[in-house]
Amino acid sequence: MKAADLIAFLDREPAVMRVEITRVRGSSPREEGAVMFVAPHAMTGTIGGGQLEYMALDEARKLLRLGTESGHMDVPLGPEIGQCCGGRVELTLTRMDAAAREEAVAEVTRSEAALPHVYVFGAGHVGRALADQFQHLPVRCLLVDSRAEELDMAGASVEKRLTALPEAEVRSAPQGSAFIVLTHDHALDFLLTSEALAKGNACWVGMIGSATKRAKFESFARTHCEGQSTETLNCPIGMVPGVRGSRDKRPSVIAALVVADVIAALTSEPAAEPVVSPTM
Repeated sequence: MKAADLIAFLDREPAVMRVEITRVRGSSPREEGAVMFVAPHAMTGTIGGGQLEYMALDEARKLLRLGTESGHMDVPLGPEIGQCCGGRVELTLTRMDAAAREEAVAEVTRSEAALPHVYVFGAGHVGRALADQFQHLPVRCLLVDSRAEELDMAGASVEKRLTALPEAEVRSAPQGSAFIVLTHDHALDFLLTSEALAKGNACWVGMIGSATKRAKFESFARTHCEGQSTETLNCPIGMVPGVRGSRDKRPSVIAALVVADVIAALTSEPAAEPVVSPTM
């Protein structure tokens, strides 16, 4: 949910109920803290869809009709409501006053500020296709290029950076960012990729190309980057781990595979530390 969308929703709706998952036991479609906002004939956000959400919508609208300030639901997610999660969730429903509206907007704004950054270097066909898909996901996507005409062709609602020094964007990127390199210049691709790998704290680094291009970059890294490791580099891109590589070269297909890989990396749990058994 974007802050601008929530602000517009709250401005339109004089009566709104905030619905939050406050406790989860077992499996559920969303986590504790998931929120949706319900008006008599509209809503924004989601607590997971399905029967749970339908029931919560009905209850929230009933409370709004009755003028009730708050409510509570304890819902088993089993066959009795047509869901098979097998868990149980508790919901808190609260009518929103002016202070609650301000806090809700502030909370969403804070969440937006904390979104992971995804840098797409190159606003060509694949870069624009990536921006088209990332604009709908919980990331801050930045489309970077030195060519104003290419950036102007991008219609996605993402940040666009026109710069002659794209490597500066890599250097100033926050920890845990993802970098997708697909410019019009192989030498620039090599520079940006080496900069991203050198940060040492990127969540994902990928460069468009073939196995041959990867081999050339590995030679470049050994020679010009003090033997820089390329172990974490994704190249060719669009090769999702555990999934057979697609032969489809259409920009939208390449973008879909790359987006899936990047989002998986950004949202995965960190690997657990290995347990070392004491020696006898």
